Amino acid sequence: MGLTSTGILTDAARADGVGVAAFNVITLEHAEAVVTAAEQAGLPVVVAISENAVKFRGGRLGPLAAACRVLAEEAEVPVALHLDHVESVELLAAAEGTGIGSVMFDASRLGYAENVAATADAVAWAHARGITLEAELGEVGGKPGHPALDAHAPGARTDPAEAAAYVRATGVDALAVAVGSSHAMLDRTATLDHDLIARLREAVRVPLVLHGSSGVPDDELRAAVSAGMTKINVGTALNIAYTGTLRERLAATPGKADPRPALSASRAAMVNAVAALLRVITAKR
Repeated sequence: MGLTSTGILTDAARADGVGVAAFNVITLEHAEAVVTAAEQAGLPVVVAISENAVKFRGGRLGPLAAACRVLAEEAEVPVALHLDHVESVELLAAAEGTGIGSVMFDASRLGYAENVAATADAVAWAHARGITLEAELGEVGGKPGHPALDAHAPGARTDPAEAAAYVRATGVDALAVAVGSSHAMLDRTATLDHDLIARLREAVRVPLVLHGSSGVPDDELRAAVSAGMTKINVGTALNIAYTGTLRERLAATPGKADPRPALSASRAAMVNAVAALLRVITAKR
């Protein structure tokens, strides 16, 4: 129980044919909600901090990572810490010694050859420090700072043969693939290509990762895990629960100065959102 590694969780889940949920956190309340929901469900979970979250916190990874590490160490279920969508090699280096056991290194802005070279270097650095490394191949789209993308456009999807070659060339431990989801969706209307997921599962011998899962309905998530997806990343769904509840509570109590009642309600709303998704993603089929 307590702090573990993402690799241990994903390898076990892949062998069992179930999913592992990874939730992106921005505030301490986010992280508390994720761990509380996992404890209530008795299920493992990954707490993820993105490069954009680090930028929001003034470029400092340490404070939020330290808080997440304490929560993980004291948790009654296995909790792994993950650093997500890292483009900066300086931030990659900052992960050392924080308890973060996995990093998603995002070289997707580069051309294929440059992506392979940069990712292989990141893998070598990470493996020398006992950290597993995830990368992305394909165009998931919707991430702040990236061009808008139609997730169903020709060429957006990850090609199984190219994915297999990419994994061999880079040595990555997990691969995020484009199969129809998109980051930052506010409604759950995404339709995934489950046949492609199955073909990727056969072609690639490392766990597959689904980004942009907040926009994917429950039945699509279940089918994706059954087809071969292992790590399911969620971020926006927590923010919808957090911000919506916070907005309602503040509007209902004008003139109040103490933020704790509104923050407590927002945290509870995130607990409910996380618990519901854990039941979908991590449940035995």
